[in-house]
Amino acid sequence: METITIIQARMGSTRLPGKILKPLGDVDVLSYNVARCRAIKGVSEVIVATSCLLQDDEIAGWCEKNGVKYFRGSEDDVLERYVQCAQVYNPDYIMRVTSDCPFVDYEMASEIVELMERERKDVVILEGELPRGLAVELISYEALLRINEQGKESRHREHVTYYAYEFKEQFETAIYKTPLNRRSPELRITLDTEEDYDLLVEVANHFNDPLISSAEVIYFLKNTPKVASINAHIEQKPVV
Repeated sequence: METITIIQARMGSTRLPGKILKPLGDVDVLSYNVARCRAIKGVSEVIVATSCLLQDDEIAGWCEKNGVKYFRGSEDDVLERYVQCAQVYNPDYIMRVTSDCPFVDYEMASEIVELMERERKDVVILEGELPRGLAVELISYEALLRINEQGKESRHREHVTYYAYEFKEQFETAIYKTPLNRRSPELRITLDTEEDYDLLVEVANHFNDPLISSAEVIYFLKNTPKVASINAHIEQKPVV
């Protein structure tokens, strides 16, 4: 089973422009994200998928400088960008990661790949709520092509796999039960706002290790309420 990871990335952001190249620890947000994706077991390639906009030339340049494969496509139709990127590699499965999650859980992601190697279903469904910013999505290439044909609403084009969760009855699903020590949905370990960034900087400075276990990050935040409260009031944008 060949699995690739595609990281969607762009410089544009209504709340925090240029967020994925902001400094984090000794490097930057995207460096953390790519390093953790490369640590996922069972993944053959990690590709950054960005847009063709001039402002995203900076991401392409970052990839070239850091030896990271990249693809450029539509800014708004992220689903099309994923499909076109995947066509280059023709994988069996695609792991979707967003670049604004510098502490994405590569340990859970490795277990999800292992699960799919056994079950060979269309998509993985996570059972048990996580902090925002840790989860990955794993979907078969064939299912992604079906979504591309059938998902016409803007939410389907922007959120890539959303159609598969909205119409679960059309797909065969594998269930991944998230570890109990990850189930802290009250935490935000993602990057949408300045407050999110402030929290991530605190975490990165505390551990000084891009590959620190997400379980350790959660433990730190739950036992350091002053840090966890930095972005606790931030509300996630709804899917429309």
